[in-house]
Amino acid sequence: MKVIICGAGQVGWQIARHLASEKNDVTVVDNNAELIRRATDTLDVQGIAGFASYPDVLDKAGARDADMVIAATHSDEVNMVTCQVAHSVFAVQRKIARLRAQSYLDAIYADLYRRDHLPIDVVISPEREVAEAALQRLAAPAAFDTESFLEGNAQLLGIQIDEDCPVINTPLRQLSDLFTTLKAVVVGIRRDGKGKLFAPSAGDQIFPGDECYVFTETPDMARTLEIFGKTQAKQERVVIIGGGNVGLAVAQALEKREKRIRVRVIERNRDIAERTADALERTIVLNGDGLDAALLEEANIGSADAVLAVTDDDKTNLLAAVRAKALGCPMAICLTNDPTLVPLMGPLDVDAYINPRATTVSSILSHIRHGRVRSVYSIGDAEAEVIEAQVLTTSPIAGKELRDVDFPEGVLLGGILKGGRMEKPHGGLRIEEGDVVAIFAVSSQVAEVERLLQVSIDFF
Repeated sequence: MKVIICGAGQVGWQIARHLASEKNDVTVVDNNAELIRRATDTLDVQGIAGFASYPDVLDKAGARDADMVIAATHSDEVNMVTCQVAHSVFAVQRKIARLRAQSYLDAIYADLYRRDHLPIDVVISPEREVAEAALQRLAAPAAFDTESFLEGNAQLLGIQIDEDCPVINTPLRQLSDLFTTLKAVVVGIRRDGKGKLFAPSAGDQIFPGDECYVFTETPDMARTLEIFGKTQAKQERVVIIGGGNVGLAVAQALEKREKRIRVRVIERNRDIAERTADALERTIVLNGDGLDAALLEEANIGSADAVLAVTDDDKTNLLAAVRAKALGCPMAICLTNDPTLVPLMGPLDVDAYINPRATTVSSILSHIRHGRVRSVYSIGDAEAEVIEAQVLTTSPIAGKELRDVDFPEGVLLGGILKGGRMEKPHGGLRIEEGDVVAIFAVSSQVAEVERLLQVSIDFF
């Protein structure tokens, strides 16, 4: 498959890495020659330095025989024009564009643009994806990371292990004996909040300070959190710092819930604050600095159940979350684009974070992998992935019991979807053609997982 990726930033680089590892013919285009050099030096891709929307640049990138163009530059207009040129000049069959501006999204989702006029097959909105991720974090406030799998039947939970965790110093193999009906598997551990993320063996134990990734059946989510020492606090009062597209989308979603949640939004820019207030019905919007302790107290931060910091500045989000915790808010979630800030979350007592780039990458991959691979979720700074895929007849694992499958070190099966139900992995469970599996793999073993699955990427 020949793919042109326009934009060599973090999102474009991660997508290129995934697709190149699957032996696709990938060309990356960016007007920043240094980013192109980084991509070609670290990945098995070709690079073209130039403006992605220029026909001659797309021609050099091989658009005449390309199967897909992914437009993920920092400019909405460049992304749209790139798709238009790819369609009109080169007849590229599939075009994906990342768009941020709400005005474009409103028109597109309202179907005001016909495909003949704006030929984009899939629109990815980072703000909408991040808003959905924020709502998932609020749904499981005791987890620092969450993601849904297996048609919503399973959840991946990132859990910080505290001193009072009931299952510390317990070999993982004993968890199945202690909780026989619990459909949960510890698939990844980072020791003491630092160091490498690894897939544990049955004899490994959990220690205070560990960050654990647990794959669990959705109905068992609350029980799983309780077993790992976390209680699900009620979310009745939420303060959102940042009233832009993300904050507004989260507030609107919370307003629509049957069970009323009191929401207050703090936005520094007066024009944005007024726009946000006009778009909301029951939410109070305060105009001011989210770092201002007096304003946070005016928003009743001390009696709030959670604070969500989603401004467009990573450091503001981090400091606002820290200040909110200092003023008595028990749960702080912040948005950060910079993965180097993540190790600071634990020492600063920030409970959870949202990585917009990882969220956007996962969303784009789920759309382009329209065939057997259903979704890919990137963990940490691309340290590991959870791959959800349908088992093919040709797969080496099809028809085998799990005890007979030689999974490499660093790979663990989280769950299997059979007949619409999630099954917890055990030695006697047989993997059949058509089953959907969710597999955790450290980055170095992703290619081996793809071999086990014999994934056939079908873009159409």
